[in-house]
Amino acid sequence: MRRRILVSTLLVVTITALVLGGPLAITTWRLVDDFTRADLTTRLEQVAQRLDDPGGLDAADISAIELAVPPNGRLVLEQTGLPPQVIGADVGPDPVREALPFRPGGQITLEEPLGIMRTQQIQWTLIVLLLVVLSVGTGTVVATLTARRLAEPLSDVADRAARLGAGDFRSAPHRHGIPELDRVSDVLDTSAAALSELVQRERDLVGDVSHQMRSRLTALQLRLDELASHPDPSARREAVAALEQAERLSGVLDELLEAARAARASGAELHDLRDWLTAVADEWRPAARSMGRTFKVRVPEGLLARVTPARIREAIGALVDNAIQHGGGTITLSARSAENSILIEVADGGAGVPEELVPHVFDRGVSVGSSTGLGLALARALVEADGGRLELSKARPAVFTIFLPAARADDVVGPPRPSSGPR
Repeated sequence: MRRRILVSTLLVVTITALVLGGPLAITTWRLVDDFTRADLTTRLEQVAQRLDDPGGLDAADISAIELAVPPNGRLVLEQTGLPPQVIGADVGPDPVREALPFRPGGQITLEEPLGIMRTQQIQWTLIVLLLVVLSVGTGTVVATLTARRLAEPLSDVADRAARLGAGDFRSAPHRHGIPELDRVSDVLDTSAAALSELVQRERDLVGDVSHQMRSRLTALQLRLDELASHPDPSARREAVAALEQAERLSGVLDELLEAARAARASGAELHDLRDWLTAVADEWRPAARSMGRTFKVRVPEGLLARVTPARIREAIGALVDNAIQHGGGTITLSARSAENSILIEVADGGAGVPEELVPHVFDRGVSVGSSTGLGLALARALVEADGGRLELSKARPAVFTIFLPAARADDVVGPPRPSSGPR
């Protein structure tokens, strides 16, 4: 985008410089010629006024006439019946010449070397061309600044849209001072809030429905277990058959929930958490240092997890920011392996979460300080979008734990190669 804006602007500036610079250079060349000849004509008129004395050149003020002759120029007075009278040296071949009639049959001619005029023409034409080049250079600088001014906000808006598509629903308060792009940013923030609420309602609905269905299925299975021990053989057979159907329905429910989690985490990829979490810590370490806090990272090598980088990066960023703003002491970002899971913990040495806020710490609008209370809610939504889970594992001091799916065997080893058949 930046290159396209820059090239188009430079193309317009270059075309304008060529269209205007060429004719301007030609006009300057001709103007120098016209000014030179006009100067010679003016000098001839001054000489003619000095020669009004009937005695001609001999009776005139020779010194005053010599002043009217340009440097390296020559004045020739031609009169009927008299030899030509000359003031000045030879001006060489093809000089710049202007003549003025003098008395009946006479003529005054003033000449100047052509090289003097050509030198002036070249000098002034070069000045004009230099100004054209300067204008192109100025246009290049302006085009570069304009391209940067437009491209960087567009890139920021594109990145914001990409993060929104990746599940990052946090608002971006930064604006660029361009009304149209700021309007797009406002719309993206509004859309992010609406999508966040929609996704959260959907997850709550799925969780509530699955919980209710599991409760009803459990109650139904218990009743069918009782019926399976009924003394009537026909009733017992029907109860066993119904119990099998209930178990199948429970399996289908588990498969649907697993498919929903897999669909949300469809963009997850296998990543080594050590380098990745170290980069996240480096990003937040200056903010912690500005608050007089230290930042530690404890991640073993070879720890692999399936994550979507944009989502988990923003989720961990929200947890670290929460620890910086509301916690105290050393901030620790650690990761370890557990059974079928990878645990990422963000802890600090502060006073922790007040007892009354522990059940609601992930609710929207709940905050200890003056913040918006959206960070932890969005962090949980981002982690859940990758099929993970975010919990407050310890309230005082606060320890937040992210449970992520561990790498599967086929992730590390790779799918088996197709058999080439019997040999």
